[in-house]
Amino acid sequence: MTYQDILRDRALADERLVVLTAENRALIRDLPPVLRDRFIDVGIAEQTMIGMAAGLALRGRIPVCHALAPFLLFRAYEFIRNSVAIPSLPVVLSGYIPGFLSDGNGPTHQALEDMSLMRGLPNMEVYCPADLEDLLAMLPHVLGTSKPAYLRITTQASGFAHSAFQAGRAEVLSVGRDVNIVVAGYLFREALRARDLLEEQGISTGLINIRCLKPLDEECLTEVLNTKSNIVTIEDHFRAGGLFTSLAELVAKRGIRAKIIPFAMNDQWFKPALLKEVLQYEGFTAESLSQKIFQEINTLMYVKFN
Repeated sequence: MTYQDILRDRALADERLVVLTAENRALIRDLPPVLRDRFIDVGIAEQTMIGMAAGLALRGRIPVCHALAPFLLFRAYEFIRNSVAIPSLPVVLSGYIPGFLSDGNGPTHQALEDMSLMRGLPNMEVYCPADLEDLLAMLPHVLGTSKPAYLRITTQASGFAHSAFQAGRAEVLSVGRDVNIVVAGYLFREALRARDLLEEQGISTGLINIRCLKPLDEECLTEVLNTKSNIVTIEDHFRAGGLFTSLAELVAKRGIRAKIIPFAMNDQWFKPALLKEVLQYEGFTAESLSQKIFQEINTLMYVKFN
């Protein structure tokens, strides 16, 4: 089963669903002959696509828009804000190659502020699947939501058996006594391996896959924050406005005393390369993450007891 398969089956079962793309068919290349006039390629015209999607939604359709994440969101941001978010229309925005997945491209093609921009819009929901398996688990819900939704597409399969998707709920793999890692999106695989490496070093480490950045699973995260463990956030996004900011806001909102250690891009773009090399250069491999977390924890424990 693929993203395209689920979209096709839903479209065949529900004539309201319309697939749109701005000349990016990587995920949906086999759909035109199946959907016929319910497949619309507007060319390199993201603003036009969003305007069309808003009009279709007003007429009772369910538009699903596709483009490279930076162009889908940034070029058409005013249209998304005014024509989709303000009237709260059920338009799905499927952003392709967000974050580090735009590995070989320069800053113009990197979406490292996408979650920040989308979660800042009233009514907009933000989904960040960990891998292909997670994407397929949440896709039926996203296609059926009554609100506008941004889906941070990842087609990287991990083989991990995720729990059933529940709207607005994080996936808790484990809760640790010393450290709890909260991860958003593609870096889940590295976070999973980092957790295992830390466990091998005697550090009790938990892992939470956030799945949905907005609405945020505040109850689950509050429980984790109240464990008095060290909290680590991992995201292929700018530090400002994404996962780390969401947790920091929750800490302030609920008056929780917690130490949050963020791993994110700190106000800079990543150096284009193959994906494996991007992770190594920017310090987001499992080995690098576990080493930095281990050092951070030891430093905090030294300060605490000396």
